[in-house]
Amino acid sequence: MLNKPVLVESLIVFIIVLFVHAVVWDRYSWCAVALAVQAFYVQFKWDRLLQLGGAVFQFRTAANSGLLPASMVIPLLGIVMKERCKSAGIVYFERFGIVVASTGMLVALFLSVIAVGITKPVPTNTCILTGVAGSIIIYTMKHSLTVSEVIEVLEVLLIFVYLSMILLYLLPRCFTPGEALLVLGGISFVLNQLIKRSLNVVEGRGDPMDFFLLVAVVGVVLLGLFFTVLFIFMDSGTWISSMFFHMMTAVLGLGVIMPWLYRLIQRNPLFWLLQFLFQTQTRVYLLVYWTFLAASACGVVFYQNAKRSSESKKHQASTITRKYFHFIVVATYVPGLIYDRQLLYVAAVLCLAVFIFLEYIRYFRIKPFGQTLRHLLSLFLDERDSGPLILTHIYLLLGMSLPIWLFPRSCAPKGTLSGAGALVPYSGVLAVGVGDTIASVFGSTMGEIKWPGTKKTFEGTMTAIFAQIIAVALILIFDSSVNLNSSYAWILASVTLVSLLEAYTTQIDNLLLPLYLQIMFMA
Repeated sequence: MLNKPVLVESLIVFIIVLFVHAVVWDRYSWCAVALAVQAFYVQFKWDRLLQLGGAVFQFRTAANSGLLPASMVIPLLGIVMKERCKSAGIVYFERFGIVVASTGMLVALFLSVIAVGITKPVPTNTCILTGVAGSIIIYTMKHSLTVSEVIEVLEVLLIFVYLSMILLYLLPRCFTPGEALLVLGGISFVLNQLIKRSLNVVEGRGDPMDFFLLVAVVGVVLLGLFFTVLFIFMDSGTWISSMFFHMMTAVLGLGVIMPWLYRLIQRNPLFWLLQFLFQTQTRVYLLVYWTFLAASACGVVFYQNAKRSSESKKHQASTITRKYFHFIVVATYVPGLIYDRQLLYVAAVLCLAVFIFLEYIRYFRIKPFGQTLRHLLSLFLDERDSGPLILTHIYLLLGMSLPIWLFPRSCAPKGTLSGAGALVPYSGVLAVGVGDTIASVFGSTMGEIKWPGTKKTFEGTMTAIFAQIIAVALILIFDSSVNLNSSYAWILASVTLVSLLEAYTTQIDNLLLPLYLQIMFMA
């Protein structure tokens, strides 16, 4: 029996795909449409495997597979990036967009082939569709990519395969297949880019902004893999293990990650970071302001835990309480986007590294704070945190930061894109900080009419759309760099489609929604 919410979610994704390719139709559009059709059929095979427990790994069971919405993100990002850089005349990043799109298609196709291969009996029609889609994609890649680009795509696929086997085994029930495609596909691409740039680094100073994110992401992932393997053989909750954890973190950080970053940027990373953070008075003011907001977020955590301990029954943070953090994040990102986007870029990378490191401390029960973090954060768990890791706060940070990190700076000579593209850095603020928050708060308090097959309400979605339009108007008032050039109808359509996707998706909306809104704005 077909799941109606999944059908509506798929319909919304198909509409977004068609909207994008109505603007940027070329040979890759045929590939994207073919990939979308086969992913639509294959995701039902994944859903059946998850229900019957026949999947190779343990995935998050409270949601559907999410293969279609996840499969389209990376290819669409690559296609719209290619078009923007082609318009700007930046050939290198135009080719880079083609590589991103091809990599996303091949990785998504690989995940589809796995589902078809382990489904019994073998689904003949789905196999034919997958074969046709694969043939179209491979034929297009053959006539579009150079030999070095084909090798790069295959390298990312190989890293994805091995990374998936390792992380999905070590982290059961943390991802759906679609979320695994997005997260592990992104990490695989970052790792390949870092290896490529490390091997091809030229003498002279590199731009630290090009390397800081790559080294930070790969560094924390490798750190986690190292300690996961290590703590298989020893108890991580003892003082000796905790001391070893802190010592090895310092050794790996100062002995591997810092020299690696030094090789890329040709200067001391710590000195560069300190100079960068305190370069202007505006940056000092922003750092003080962000420190105050971080302290406020910690205050909310401590207050809610004190409230829990004072009540006899089990207390769990409400949806509205969890949205406090969305308001704090919006208050953090908006001044950074207006006054200093480079500082916000670097600060978000540092914050991501800190969040993941603290999650390692909580997960491994590292003394003296591991058990305390477990107690404090358990209050804010929801059905999406069904695995051993707590990832929702990291997804929130990623959703707000990815539009900033993925913004094609080299293809925007004046620091901003034209038309709706000027709102690309604000995609996370609009989709998650404003839209998702308002929909959740108003839907849970005043919503009466539910969307068929979901817990989301019509009132919440309509209020979210209205709130995002107001937010766009405020951005136009306070950010002089934003010039929409009369692209208001496209912005309204983009916000509406992403808000409808929020109402029907069971995937991590903090991660998915900003990426789709960014794709629509860049198109």
